[in-house]
Amino acid sequence: MQKNKVISLAITGASGANYGLRLLECLLKADIHVYLMISSPAKVVIATETELKLPSRKEDLIQYFSDRFSTNPDNLQIFSKDQWMAPVASGSNAPQAMVVCPCSTGTLSAISCGTSRSLIERAADVILKEQRQLILVPRETPYSVIHLENMLKLARLGVTILPASPAFYHKPENVSDLVDFVVARILDHLGVEQHLAPRWGD
Repeated sequence: MQKNKVISLAITGASGANYGLRLLECLLKADIHVYLMISSPAKVVIATETELKLPSRKEDLIQYFSDRFSTNPDNLQIFSKDQWMAPVASGSNAPQAMVVCPCSTGTLSAISCGTSRSLIERAADVILKEQRQLILVPRETPYSVIHLENMLKLARLGVTILPASPAFYHKPENVSDLVDFVVARILDHLGVEQHLAPRWGD
């Protein structure tokens, strides 16, 4: 069922880089083709919150992730913010779904307004106009009225607003357990089989 599925993943500059990185790992291990976009602020956050030293060249970065996750490098394509010829920039070649994880409130605002100033924003705009699945994973606290109004506007358009709000009923033992809970919920909404976290009542 997941064969030939294509999903766009954008990692933006909100805190919580490990959510996006873990989601990337799970998608690649599920043999899903991933279009990856990492914003410049996200690279700063990754360097701040993790021990990862990401290569600057896209070809090296593809190999880096493939080696780290032991996955097929052919399943990963990486696009820069101004790569307007990328397939995600046009409805004629849009993926089945897109996830922005974590989603900064700046990116949330831009998607809500349809500004399309970067490839991430344009890719989300394409998903909206083509009525495909869009999942946003905001990581901010507290939310302002502006943030909430932007979320409500997008939710009314069918966007899934999935905040990075891990539960505790599964008795997490470490931070990875909390990350996996959120990633598991994202995978559930994408229809990707996962065994990261126990389900309520199991």
